[in-house]
Amino acid sequence: MKRIGFVLKVKQEKIEEYKEHHRNVWPEMQAALRATGWHNYSLFLRDDGLLFGYFETPHDLATATAQMAATEVNTRWQEMMAPYFESPDNARADQMLVELEEVFYLA
Repeated sequence: MKRIGFVLKVKQEKIEEYKEHHRNVWPEMQAALRATGWHNYSLFLRDDGLLFGYFETPHDLATATAQMAATEVNTRWQEMMAPYFESPDNARADQMLVELEEVFYLA
């Protein structure tokens, strides 16, 4: 299982709305994540909007995101969430993930 860490930036004025959406992630979105190999998925948000994400997958980041991109529910979710992120041209968050290098792991 590969461990993936990534960062994104949520617009500061949208943080509370962003958190509310994630308290109510659609069941079909959760099912799609599981079905495409996203496990132990967590999001952590700093007060200034810096978002750190972590998940485990049998795939690399490109494959994991491509499999999710192929689902209809992910398309709807990404379109809904795009305005929440600092991004050029309101890009989808799943197309802007900046993968972090793992430099230490304690099992």
